[in-house]
Amino acid sequence: MIFSMKKCYATFLSLLLIASFSKAESPWDQGVAVPAGGRANIYNYANQDFSTYRDNGKIHAQMYPVTVTGALPPYQPVVNIIEDDSNNPIKVVLNKIVQGISGISSFDQVMENLALHPYPQVSDTGVYQVPYPAGVRPEHRMGLGFIERNGAKGFTFSCAACHSSNLFGKTVLGMTNRFPTANDFFVKAKKLAPAVDLWLFKTTSGATDAEVQMMKELKQNIQRVGAKEPVQLGLDTSLAQVALSLNRRTLDAYATPSNWLELFPRRDAVLDDKPADSKPMVWWNVKYKNRWLSDGSVVSGNPIFTNIIWNEIGRGVDLKVLENWLKDNQKIIDELTTAVFSSEAPKFTDFYPAELIDIDIAKQGEKIFNQTCAKCHGTYIKAWSLPTASSLSHAEQLATTMVIPKVKTPVIDVGTDPYRRQGMKSLEQLNDLSISKANKIVVKEQEGYVPPPLVGIWARWPYFHNNSVPSLCAVLTPAALRPIFYYAGEANNTATDFDPDCNGYPTLDQTPNAWKQPLYYYDTTRKGMSNAGHDEEIFIQDGQEILTASDKKALIKFLQTL
Repeated sequence: MIFSMKKCYATFLSLLLIASFSKAESPWDQGVAVPAGGRANIYNYANQDFSTYRDNGKIHAQMYPVTVTGALPPYQPVVNIIEDDSNNPIKVVLNKIVQGISGISSFDQVMENLALHPYPQVSDTGVYQVPYPAGVRPEHRMGLGFIERNGAKGFTFSCAACHSSNLFGKTVLGMTNRFPTANDFFVKAKKLAPAVDLWLFKTTSGATDAEVQMMKELKQNIQRVGAKEPVQLGLDTSLAQVALSLNRRTLDAYATPSNWLELFPRRDAVLDDKPADSKPMVWWNVKYKNRWLSDGSVVSGNPIFTNIIWNEIGRGVDLKVLENWLKDNQKIIDELTTAVFSSEAPKFTDFYPAELIDIDIAKQGEKIFNQTCAKCHGTYIKAWSLPTASSLSHAEQLATTMVIPKVKTPVIDVGTDPYRRQGMKSLEQLNDLSISKANKIVVKEQEGYVPPPLVGIWARWPYFHNNSVPSLCAVLTPAALRPIFYYAGEANNTATDFDPDCNGYPTLDQTPNAWKQPLYYYDTTRKGMSNAGHDEEIFIQDGQEILTASDKKALIKFLQTL
């Protein structure tokens, strides 16, 4: 009897443990709490495993790992066509379809036009260093990857194409590409690929049979892609491309697309006529959130796994083939996820003297921030508050020792341009995919945007999800008084390309002449590009500004330390 009781008790405990384990929170559950300090080691790996997964993930971010990708042009034939000085008939067709291509004489120029940046140097350290594929710094630009398929070598673009940027001569992986043009590639590919005759392609490019087959597959897959031009250089239409591409598939959004839908897709009530553009977001803030995208519309599911699915829908992949690849390559997803969550921001003092930030003024800014901004953007503990602060150097005192994000990532409507968040309604159909259901991926249109964590905010100009505000000075200015237009440009020179006092693009009278061209002209009166919002009930109360000029200066100095 005693044995039976012990056996029953043991069985009960086992069942209780199993039940408790089954109810344990996944990192991707809706509303899972975000701890102080964030979730840089999202899977809680031991130190050595964490470093290995992180470094492998950074390589996947550079060299796109999805070998079944739907958009894979053959590399060498394309190079042969572009670099052919003769009157190549394929190049003539390409010139006619893609305006401006005639001035390009090398494949590297194409990659430069696609806004890919050079690899970090061997001498770079910290956030500016990346592990190189095969341990050697590639000669090509970061974001270009190669995939071997059935005896042919194709090229494609990786995460780094949109999530790396130039910062005063340093390439930063995980940072917003200020001038992404990946969507433009698909717009042009949809015009070009159907016009390419396979026999002519083979005879004029020297393509092998395997490379011709690769081009044939591209011609087929591109019909499943619904591409859309961004309203402005600097913005991205990837999410619109996903929804418009889904509209070219059968109603269950999973079966092989019908030829009819490929040619005559379902109408989209939002995205056919309205923009839903936003800039690519930085990676280093992901660790501080539990819902994803600028509007928090991905309320559950691994955002990296989700992004791979969406990315491939926008590349015309067969979803059954993709699902099998994902099942067989979970380790790659885990590595890439680890790399993204562990990403860190560049520091203001990497480029400017620490003494440019007066600590007493920055402390005043900290008080203003905690009174005005922390309730939405989180709390930041500074080294200057440590008992040992007096023994620290000026630069060391500026460090942030702890980030305390919101436990549940909020979504708040502060009056900023609504088109981006409204466009997510079209992506709710992704919830019907079996692959989404199996991985608890849920998309839900929101009534506002996520107040982002502000780590590295100094390097994230221009501001708002649509790049409509050129500097922090403008962010802290009432919307009616913000610049209506400005010129954007690459951050190459710390003396001319950035205003350290206002933290952002120089004012019009200080704008470099090279930027003053239509391509870099940002007009906030255009649809989807409004600079409204984020002023009333924040630093404007009862129609009056609550921050003085010195308050704003102090607040900016504090923000530059984050």
